Parts: sequence; C-alpha cells; structure tokens
Amino acid sequence: MALIDNGIYVDGIRTENPTSLSETFELMHARGGMGWIGLYRPSEDEVRQVAAEFGLHELAVEDALRGHQRAKLERYGDTLFLVLRPARYLDDLEEVEFGELHVFVGKNFVVTIRHAESPGLKRVRERMENDRELLAGGPEAVLYAILDQVVDEYAPVIAGLSNDVDEIEAQLFVEGSDVSQRIYELSREVVEFQQATQPLREMTEALLRGSEKYAVDIELQRYLRDVLDHTIRIGDRASAFRTALDSALTVESTIVARRQNDEMKRMTEESIRQGDEMKKISSWAAILFAPTIVGGIYGMNFDTMPELKWYFGYPMAIGLMLAMGVALYVVFKKRDWL
Repeated sequence: MALIDNGIYVDGIRTENPTSLSETFELMHARGGMGWIGLYRPSEDEVRQVAAEFGLHELAVEDALRGHQRAKLERYGDTLFLVLRPARYLDDLEEVEFGELHVFVGKNFVVTIRHAESPGLKRVRERMENDRELLAGGPEAVLYAILDQVVDEYAPVIAGLSNDVDEIEAQLFVEGSDVSQRIYELSREVVEFQQATQPLREMTEALLRGSEKYAVDIELQRYLRDVLDHTIRIGDRASAFRTALDSALTVESTIVARRQNDEMKRMTEESIRQGDEMKKISSWAAILFAPTIVGGIYGMNFDTMPELKWYFGYPMAIGLMLAMGVALYVVFKKRDWL
C-alpha cells in the first residue's frame, strides 16, 4: 500500500486517522479541516484518485507519474506543485544518493509523493504535530516544514563532500598517487548536487514574494527566510567545492605533466648514456679489430709473402698493429667516443 501516513487536522490538532484515500475524502467533506496525505511510490490509479478529488492539474499529475523531474515550483490556480531533490551522503560508498519528492499544496490539503527513502517525512509530521501553533498555519506551514527538512538533510551531504575534497587535496602531492578519476567522479556529484539545490533559492524567493498576495502569516514568512538563508549558504558551499575541484584538476594535470616530463627526461638521459656506452664499445672493438686484421693476414702462412723472410718483418707487423690501434684511439678520443 502506497499510503504511508494520512491525517486530518483542525486548528493544528490531528482529529482523524483515515485508513484509505476514500475515507480521507469523505471525512474532509463531512468535517472539514486540512488533509495531509503521504504516499510512497503510489500506483497510477492512486495518483489519479487524489488528482480527481483535489482537482490537480493534468500536467502536474503527469510529472508526478513520470518522475525524474528537475527541482521546480509551479502554480496551477490555487494549487502549488513542487518537485524537490532530497539527498543523502553514503559514507561507505563515499557517494551522494539523490531522491525525488513531489508536493501538492492546496487550500485545505497537502499531498506528498515520495520516490525514495529520503527525506524522512515522518520526522516532519512528528515535528508539526508537536507544534500545534505552527501546524495551525495550514498547508503553507506544512510546506515550510518539508522544505526545512529537505534543506537540513543537505548538511551531512555538505560535510561528506567537504571531507572528500579535503582528501583529494591531500592526495595531490603524494608521490605515485593518481586522483584524476576521483576528481571527475566527485565533480559530477557536485554538479548534480548543485542542480538539486540551486532551484531551491528561486523557489523559496517565489514563495516569499507571493506571501502578501496569499496572506501568509508573518511568522511563517520569517521561517521561510531562514530556509532561504540556508539554501544560499548551501549554494555557496557547492560552488566553492566546484571551484576547488577545478583547481585540483588543474594541479593534478600539472603534476602528471611534470611527472611525465621527468620520466621522459630520465629516459632521454638513459638513452644518451646507453649511446655513450655503445660508442665506447664500438670504439674499442674497432681498435682491437685493426690488429686482428694484420694478425689474420700473417696467420695465413703463404710462402709468397715477402715479409716472412724479412728480418724486420715481425717487428714491423707488431708496430703496424700498435700504430693502427693508437691512430684509431686518437681519432675516437677527439670525437669524445672514449
């Protein structure tokens, strides 16, 4: 059953506890008062039933049925339709989970349609039932309490995101760390958080602008201004997170580029060192190869070689070997190969 909680209130006091939508409508017609209906993932038939009873606009009903709406405030005659994007921070996953809450507010009714666990509207109802003076303010007072609860639940999200940003900034200069992916993921969550919270400022300001026209109690206006102050601070913090993450991404890119340059420099130096070693090896191989040629020729032992019978033939061969080696050494040394 999608009907989570259902009550009829007169002058801030809960007078009836109907167990079905049809009973709620009958009691409201018979005894008056404000109906506060809480639905959780209702079926289309249930939403249509509520819409028919309270004369909800078809466009708003379609939005409520489809879901996945952006945060917004729309007025259809005497009925307000709000889409709120509550959020909660999941510590174990270090992620932000976003929900969706649709609120219909009329002269004598409030209908909430939740599509997620958050926000905890049970706490809102308990708070209002314990403050009869505030609840006597009617549907506008209930709307304020819902807005206040949604905004209050953003505080742990701000704290969680702030901690994540601090961790990223601390990891930036840790050798071997790579936080680029985490920066991108957190930036995406911050952007989605901004999309959920930024419209709240305009929505609250619109409610305050219409306060005089719709005779909203002055005390309730003060409460709404307090909600507005909180939404402005939340928006500022979210903007600060985004700026910090943009800066962190820039720093991370710079660090990665510097590390790549250092690695390229090290590889270049290593390549140069290996080239120098090859030059030395090649040079000594050439120096040793020259005497080998002379020795190899004389090792053939041909009878027709005139140097074999010459008295100075052996000294000449040895001298030729030394001369060739010394000449090659001098040439390679001048070229800095040795």
